[in-house]
Amino acid sequence: MASYLKEKYDVIVCGAGPAGLYAANTLQKRAGKRISVLLLDRKSPWKEPVSCAEAVSRKIFSRYWKPNEDWVREHLDGVYFTSPDMTRVEFRQPDCGLILDRAAFHREMAEKAQELGAECHFENVVEKISRSEDGLWNVVVRHKDSSVTLQTRTVIDATGPGAKITRGISELAELETGDFDVEPAVFALVEGIPHDVQHIELLFGHRFFPGGYGWVFPRDGKVANVGLVNGREFVKSHPPKATLDAFILEAYPDAKILSYHGGAIPCGQSLRPVAACGLFKAGDSASTVNPISRSGIVEALKSGKIAAECVLEWLAADTDEQRRHVEKSALARWMKIQGKSHLNFHRGKAGFGRISDKQLNRAAHRLASIPAEKRTLFRIFWTVLSSSPTILWKLRSFFF
Repeated sequence: MASYLKEKYDVIVCGAGPAGLYAANTLQKRAGKRISVLLLDRKSPWKEPVSCAEAVSRKIFSRYWKPNEDWVREHLDGVYFTSPDMTRVEFRQPDCGLILDRAAFHREMAEKAQELGAECHFENVVEKISRSEDGLWNVVVRHKDSSVTLQTRTVIDATGPGAKITRGISELAELETGDFDVEPAVFALVEGIPHDVQHIELLFGHRFFPGGYGWVFPRDGKVANVGLVNGREFVKSHPPKATLDAFILEAYPDAKILSYHGGAIPCGQSLRPVAACGLFKAGDSASTVNPISRSGIVEALKSGKIAAECVLEWLAADTDEQRRHVEKSALARWMKIQGKSHLNFHRGKAGFGRISDKQLNRAAHRLASIPAEKRTLFRIFWTVLSSSPTILWKLRSFFF
């Protein structure tokens, strides 16, 4: 049986992905020894390969965590946008992004949380939570063959999509479930693909990537991360792994596939609350993924920070009314910094998916004729939209 320092905590963080790890760090940095923090995860967050493309904006990521060369795989200087007819358009911006070794990044975050005072137990499964009569949360935790019930004043749910620990609890029935517009993503680690280690490549076209896109991301100079995420309505017509295999075979016939990885991405954004009764959701559990790019690392850090700040305010509140106000503010804070944009992206997502291959090719040809130094992201985006008058009408919900 795992040996816990306490039977009752101020906050238990469930899930040690970027959101949970960042929440634990924020709690300890802000409160130190004034509160007790327990971080739990069903596995050690650095022992298994992370199913993720691992790319982030260097500038935005650095606002939340200092990059460490020990877990930065590559520094990025740009993006190649590749149309269905394989016309490649370069967007160049020195040091614009990073490719992370997320497992090693997770380890550093976990070690820092412990150093700051958080109690961390991995290989510990949160089996269920329930509300006690005195307003505390009972948290049943299993380690190997034994279980124990701990108590906590607050919970941060960073367990990922699907409401793993909150489903079936009447007090939490109105909360975001994190399983809205879930899309399957799959990628392979591949050798033998010619690629620029300082650029990522994003590929578009209905043949292989309907409703989504494909990617080629550098990894270590020899191995590339090649993957795809498509709209969920195309899962039957384009089974993810079979579609990826077909694309790699056609585009890179000499490539050697080393391994496959995949997972579910919650790509929706709703207006459902993300907190109630002292429980606060963060990361994929709160549906914080960008609906268009499907990026989620930085978004998880942002939402983990919000959850931690709300917990500290909740613990300091004197009345139930004040605590309910803090809970209500959790969604408002997210909407202010990211959620409102995500709502618009989600509304416009279907329109993007209906842009035809012909229109994408036309836009790429036009952009390819523009000198690379004059291609801004706005110019690339607008050229794609204006490649056909019908596109702007299709995407009217994105703007209004």
